[in-house]
Amino acid sequence: MTKKPTKAVTPTAARADAKGRSPADAAPASNRATRAAERRSAIVEAAMEEFIARGFAATRLDDIAKRAGVAKGTIYLHFKDKESMFEELVRTVIVPVVAKLNALPPPTGSVRDLVEAFAGNFLKEVIGTRRGDLVRLIVAEGPRFPSVADFYYREVVSRGIAGMRALIELGIARGEIREKNLARYPQILVAPAMIAVIWQSLFARHSPLDAQDMLRVHLDVIFGERRTT
Repeated sequence: MTKKPTKAVTPTAARADAKGRSPADAAPASNRATRAAERRSAIVEAAMEEFIARGFAATRLDDIAKRAGVAKGTIYLHFKDKESMFEELVRTVIVPVVAKLNALPPPTGSVRDLVEAFAGNFLKEVIGTRRGDLVRLIVAEGPRFPSVADFYYREVVSRGIAGMRALIELGIARGEIREKNLARYPQILVAPAMIAVIWQSLFARHSPLDAQDMLRVHLDVIFGERRTT
């Protein structure tokens, strides 16, 4: 009785996983994931352009698909509807800017320096950018779409208010802010940012606004004027 020759185990076969897949199978899967991520990114970018150009109500999925260069059905592989697409925009475009506030290190200098640095960066990243366009869109159409406004409040506004309140309370504890009631209304601290966003779209062509200088004057009112040496 002759023995059947045993089949040689190749290194590739030895590295196959429990489901019988070899590393060679991983490459196509990785490529598919990359292409899917690229399509999703293109859809989000196209959605932002359409929302800004047409408004939330008038934007159609057909127009987004056309701008993104994908079939309309492809959109449903990534998003269930127009609202979820808008939420993704807020998460990827605006939330990271506000998240920086809650990630600030403990101040080694004054609280005012920390507030000025964050607010100045916020103005730089929002005023005159697509982020500002999205904020204005929410202000304009939020009342007609409460679920969109609610989402924006949860993801952006509530986080920003919590971060500002913490800074105000620290400023009060250090004696930098004398008006203790300011902690009840942290919206006052960020008022220049909202004024600048709205002013930019409505009145800038009539009367350009120096948002950074307005912020400086605003902080002088809250913290007192800076002393010059």
